[in-house]
Amino acid sequence: MSTTTIQVAGPPPYDVVVGPGALTALPSAIGPARTAVVVADERLSDHVDVVRKLLPDATVQWVPSGERAKSVAQLERLWQEFAAAGVSRSDVIVAVGGGATTDLVGFAAATWMRGVRIVHVPTTLLAMVDAAVGGKTGINTAAGKNLVGAFHPPAAVIVDLDVLSTLPVAEWTNGMAEVVKAGFIADTGILDLIRADPHAHMSALVERSIAMKAAVVSEDLTESGRREILNYGHTLGHAIERREGYRMPHGHAVSIGMVYAAELAVLAGIASPGLANGHRELLSTVGLPTSYAGGAFDELYDAMRLDKKARTGRLRFVVLRDVGQPTHLDDPDRELLAAAYERVVAT
Repeated sequence: MSTTTIQVAGPPPYDVVVGPGALTALPSAIGPARTAVVVADERLSDHVDVVRKLLPDATVQWVPSGERAKSVAQLERLWQEFAAAGVSRSDVIVAVGGGATTDLVGFAAATWMRGVRIVHVPTTLLAMVDAAVGGKTGINTAAGKNLVGAFHPPAAVIVDLDVLSTLPVAEWTNGMAEVVKAGFIADTGILDLIRADPHAHMSALVERSIAMKAAVVSEDLTESGRREILNYGHTLGHAIERREGYRMPHGHAVSIGMVYAAELAVLAGIASPGLANGHRELLSTVGLPTSYAGGAFDELYDAMRLDKKARTGRLRFVVLRDVGQPTHLDDPDRELLAAAYERVVAT
């Protein structure tokens, strides 16, 4: 079985190993660490059994599934477990799970002893193409999603495509939002593969999505420039997630957020009217929602103003001039935002 290695520039640089059976690269990825602690989603005992065979001396800790894991309480518990295991700065943490797991465990690793090495083993499509790559970590608080976090690049990311064969349909759909996003903002060939048959081209879609993100992150590690395009659809998406108490899947919220950003670009005169309809058509093809509840704009507007992408209290949106041509819309009028929202209200 062959794998592909995608390099992400540093500091520090690291590799993303992608392909069927890629998990066998895990022992070499963790290096000579004296202590390895595996932190895994509590639903993944079968997957962790394989990891245990590869790392027989590692200890294992479990965290709740999904966004429930991304709390101060879980973070503090992991610090305590790291202390009990004697984790030093020469040791390594291995995160096994979806995006919520890699976000939480990555932040725990970033803050333990001011930073210990972490290797991500993403087990969902969403984590493979987005959360595990790029070094952004964080937890959720009452104020919003990922407002508490750190940039902490992993030592390696192991993307074993064999996992996709057992991925529930709902998890596949959720992850496809970030794959579609990669096509909208940069690699338009991804959209062609989705239109042809996303299931038949799944390996290529994963590799191309990771390669796109790796290229952007390599250019801008800390989101001071080009990396901001990766937030396409996330300004409204994060506000929806907060309103839903993080019960709505991330990909669903981002899907709605991308349609909203497209409508905003159309109303602002940045894009042609066909952009929004093209978004709806493609996202619907993979089973993602494209509309949201009426009467929610005021609450969502307040949440968006708290988003970490806002600057000095002013909203800033990633929008598209056309597919593959991202730009920014700074401080749009509230009336424009409300009008665009009316276009995504479910009828």
